[in-house]
Amino acid sequence: MADAPVAFEDRADKSLLIVDDDRPFSTRLARAMEGRGYLVRVAESVADGIAAIDTEPPAFAVIDMRLGDGNGLDVIERLKTRRPDARGVILTGYGNIATAVTAVKMGAFDYLAKPADADEIHAALMAQPGERALPPENPMSADRVRWEHIQRVYELCGRNVSETARRLNMHRRTLQRILAKRAPR
Repeated sequence: MADAPVAFEDRADKSLLIVDDDRPFSTRLARAMEGRGYLVRVAESVADGIAAIDTEPPAFAVIDMRLGDGNGLDVIERLKTRRPDARGVILTGYGNIATAVTAVKMGAFDYLAKPADADEIHAALMAQPGERALPPENPMSADRVRWEHIQRVYELCGRNVSETARRLNMHRRTLQRILAKRAPR
């Protein structure tokens, strides 16, 4: 009879790599995760994250999507290459569906929008495959979802206002007003 799979919370290896260039956030998260039994290392860039993985691939990783020297997806890709059983969670303040799909295809186990707290991150790291996530306490408003979509199309159009307005079937001046405003909550 085959051994039953070990639940993630019962794993002996609780090594965790946090890759985030927001030092106050990564420091708070590292302390909180150490309190949950993880052995934490912190990196502040794609290069440092990849170097840490090459030195000693962790069992778990929490990786920011946008880092000063590149994309956190490069770190998740290296992690899955060096340690296929590792669980990586991508964090981002710029959440959109296409990015989430890309992150999961590249090996991320989950994708969380910032600000995510240690409880949410721990739950994502320990979730069983196929387990449905709980609905968010504070989901994005419809205005925020619309704003995120406009920002994504704007970025995909190379930050060209005229092309973005054409693709969104929107007047250019209307788009300029939306882009000039802060993101809704």
